[in-house]
Amino acid sequence: MRVSVNHHCGDFSSYRAARVKSLFNVDSGASFNIEADLPIEDQSWQIGVIVGRSGTGKSSLGAMAFGEDKIYRPVWGDKPIIDEIAPEGDFNAATAALAAVGLGSVPAWLRPYKVLSTGERFRADLARAVAEAPNEIVIDEFTSVVDRQIAKIGALAFAKAWRRTGGRCILLTCHYDVLEWLNPDWVLDTDGMRLSHTKDLLRRPPIELEIRRGDWSLWRYFSPHHYLDLPIMIAATNYVGFIDNDPVAHLAVSTRQGMIEARACRLVVMPEWQGAGVGIRFLNFVCGEWLKGSNRYNLRLPTLFHTSHPGLCAALRRDKRWTQVSGALYGGSKSKSAATITQSMQRRGASRGGSTGYGGHFRAVQGFRYIGAEAAA
Repeated sequence: MRVSVNHHCGDFSSYRAARVKSLFNVDSGASFNIEADLPIEDQSWQIGVIVGRSGTGKSSLGAMAFGEDKIYRPVWGDKPIIDEIAPEGDFNAATAALAAVGLGSVPAWLRPYKVLSTGERFRADLARAVAEAPNEIVIDEFTSVVDRQIAKIGALAFAKAWRRTGGRCILLTCHYDVLEWLNPDWVLDTDGMRLSHTKDLLRRPPIELEIRRGDWSLWRYFSPHHYLDLPIMIAATNYVGFIDNDPVAHLAVSTRQGMIEARACRLVVMPEWQGAGVGIRFLNFVCGEWLKGSNRYNLRLPTLFHTSHPGLCAALRRDKRWTQVSGALYGGSKSKSAATITQSMQRRGASRGGSTGYGGHFRAVQGFRYIGAEAAA
């Protein structure tokens, strides 16, 4: 489809305007005209990119492609973002969209958009687009406001999530470094108006994760990003994943009573790497090592893992190497807890109990056991 952009404004003749014309030998700045071929009539594509320097017509071309009303301009209120992403839709769809684009930090879901960091806002906008899943959308200034590491991983995460929606999206950006992470169907470079069909021709650089065993010394870097504040696990073996010598993932593994199986906990992936698939691969590798007996006990142990993160629960259910073993939606009996506390206090000489007990609260914790590829087969 041939797209023509023709913008016109008044030809001003003020002193400064006349002086600029004279200094730079410019007759007029009243017209801006460009033409480009966009393959938007073909219905088979899902992600297209218009890339180029500022001022080369990217926004104008994007508006001409689908119409001005298809340019994505989300309006956020003062509610937590979890309440504003597809508010009339399914809760799991909203959390899945957040996790899919790499905004997996649960505390951030409970904050209004205006108090989020720039990187979190970028991912929240993408999550909202994925959850709303329009048939056609144009996203301007894609990755322009975030550092390049978050931009690349965010582009990868968004591309994977968007392709599941079935819609068509045009991304407008001045950054070429996200192209191989997006793997778009086509790219229009406005620096020369060159159109390239790039589906499956661009390959992102491999992500090499180095895993080291250690102790809790590095947990201080990860603890702010974990949704629970609990004491550290006793006698745990800590695993930390490094990319280019930077710590990006953490997992602690201990044994259950009787040494019949292992228990993994404190899985954290740094925010700038969420959405790249690092976490689940890291978890699978460590649990696979324990199943093979590659641990300090030299025992072949399956690993039990609990989480309440909806996105991670869904990923583990899809993975045949895991089997779900529990799905408690509520905490324990509050009355039973109160009776136990009362008995304990009476044994210490107190005449009456001092607590109404714990439990009865919503606690959607789900349990999974790593059984490995052989058992799954």
